[in-house]
Amino acid sequence: MVPLFTHRGGNPSVPIPRSNIVAIVILLACAGSGVWWFLATNSPLPAIALCALGIVLMQSPKVAQQWERAIVLRLGRFIGLQGPGLFWIIPFADRVDSWIDQRTITTTFAAEQTLTSDTVPVNVDAVLFWMVHDAQKAALEVQDYPQAVSWAAQTALRDIIGRTTLTDLLRGRERIEDELQQLIDRRSNPWGVTVSSVEMRDIVIPGALQDAMSREAQAAREKQARIILGEAEMEIAHSFQEAAKSYHDNPTALHLRAMNMLYEGLKEKGALMLIPSSAVESMGMGGLMGAAALQQQRLTGGGDQTAK
Repeated sequence: MVPLFTHRGGNPSVPIPRSNIVAIVILLACAGSGVWWFLATNSPLPAIALCALGIVLMQSPKVAQQWERAIVLRLGRFIGLQGPGLFWIIPFADRVDSWIDQRTITTTFAAEQTLTSDTVPVNVDAVLFWMVHDAQKAALEVQDYPQAVSWAAQTALRDIIGRTTLTDLLRGRERIEDELQQLIDRRSNPWGVTVSSVEMRDIVIPGALQDAMSREAQAAREKQARIILGEAEMEIAHSFQEAAKSYHDNPTALHLRAMNMLYEGLKEKGALMLIPSSAVESMGMGGLMGAAALQQQRLTGGGDQTAK
């Protein structure tokens, strides 16, 4: 089973045993002094005491990385934040409860088989980008802030999907991401956490619904293609109508157009053109066609005589 949420970078609220060069130097110095004392006095007690003192003192120096803040408690009471860099605590009285990472953290979360407002089950995967802006609140106001942020993101995603239609979910990703970011940020701000952005990675819908949507999109495209073809036919008819008006007012232009049509039709050898009789009478194409046919017959006859 795939986990509903994952956090990259571990759980920074759990104390992790650490060592640093300052603590190691203190331990080695105390141990070296103990060995020197033992060699000088041949007595093991001072050496043992110095080694024990080194073990105690090495608990005092702590080093926080540039992006970390240390939560220091003294006898169970919060006394302040420390870091970055080297800082000192009182052994046995003070302790570092947690190390808070203040870099941007990525958390993946998902909503599986969640119904939209039009009762369509969907699976949505998203990525949350967030950071801790108040380390004190993150350590003291919530038990495990990475897990709390993950659960808040998942419940917010389910809430938004439940009041959004499938069409809005597929077409309005940016709006839903902004709304989701604001909702999660509003829930996590009391914990000292700021949400930078939310990115929806994938939206999975049932296979049968995908086929239906594909057929619907294909039908819409065919409808649009037929509409465009009809509009083109209307434009062509309008152009012919305007041309007919021009030819009606100018018979010379009509005759020139007829001669051009005849030339285009007969310029290829062996071409055949069928013209309605009404066009021949109205445009005076009889004489032109007869002259063209006579000329073509002469050329043909002349070619045959030459061949003989």
